[in-house]
Amino acid sequence: MKMLAMALLGVMVAGASYGLELTGPLAQGGLVIGQAAPGSAVQLDGQDISVDVQSGLFVLGFGRDADGSAELVVVAPDGSRETKALQIVAREWDIERIDGLPPAKVTPDPVAVARIEREGALIRAARARDGAETWFAEGFVWPVVGRISGRYGNQRILNGEPRSPHLGVDIAAPTGTPVKAAAAGRVTLAADDLFYTGGTVVIDHGQGVTTIYSHMSQVLAAVGDEVAQGAVIGSVGATGRVTGPHLDWRVNWFQTRLDAALIAGPMPGE
Repeated sequence: MKMLAMALLGVMVAGASYGLELTGPLAQGGLVIGQAAPGSAVQLDGQDISVDVQSGLFVLGFGRDADGSAELVVVAPDGSRETKALQIVAREWDIERIDGLPPAKVTPDPVAVARIEREGALIRAARARDGAETWFAEGFVWPVVGRISGRYGNQRILNGEPRSPHLGVDIAAPTGTPVKAAAAGRVTLAADDLFYTGGTVVIDHGQGVTTIYSHMSQVLAAVGDEVAQGAVIGSVGATGRVTGPHLDWRVNWFQTRLDAALIAGPMPGE
C-alpha cells in the first residue's frame, strides 16, 4: 500500500503542472478519476475516453495484468495538447486452493456451457454501457461488512485444476445479511439464478464504471431502478458456484476488472 500511495502522490503533483488532476492509485486494479477543463477530449493509449461536458470529469481503470506505462492525452478546448506517461505499479498475487466443488461446477457439461455463454453475454452487455452520469465520482463503500475470504488478483486452483485469477473480492457473511449498493447508480441487470454467480445484480455508475454483486440468496432490485449509495439491493447467500455464504463484489471499468478493495479502502473494523 505504501507503493500505491507514493504512485498516487506522484500523479497528483505531476498532474498539476499539466493543468490536469488525477485521483486514485496508478496500480494494477486501480480506478483513477480525472478532471480536465470542461470541453476537453481525452485519450488513453489511443482510445477515446468519455469526459463529462460540464465538469470535465473522466475515469480510467487498470486491470490485474496492466504493466509498464500508459499514455494519457488531453486536448483542451483551445486545441492545446497535453501528453503524460502514467507509470502503472505492479502488485503481487497469492494462489488459493478450493477443493470439494461438485465436478459439474468445475467442468460444466455442454448444456451448462451454452447457458454460461448466454449469461456471460448478458453481464458483458450490462458492463458495456457508456452513460454520461458521474455517480462514480461520489466514492464507494463496502456493500457488506465481514471477513474478506477471497481477494482480487489471486489465482484459484479448483479441485486441483488451475483457473483464471479471481477478479472480485469475497466477503464472508451469514445468509440473509443485507447487501447494499456501494455507490449511487442505476441497475442494469438483476437475476435470481445465474450458473456461476447465482443471485446477481449489476449497477451502472456512469462512464463504464459498474459494480457486480453475486451469490445472493435474495435479489431486491430490478432493472431500471435508480439506487442511492447504501440502498439494500439483496441478501448474502450461497447461490451459484460457491462453497458457503458470501458476497462476491466486483468493480469494473467497461470490460476491465478492477480491485474493489483498493477502491473502497480498508474494511471497517480491520
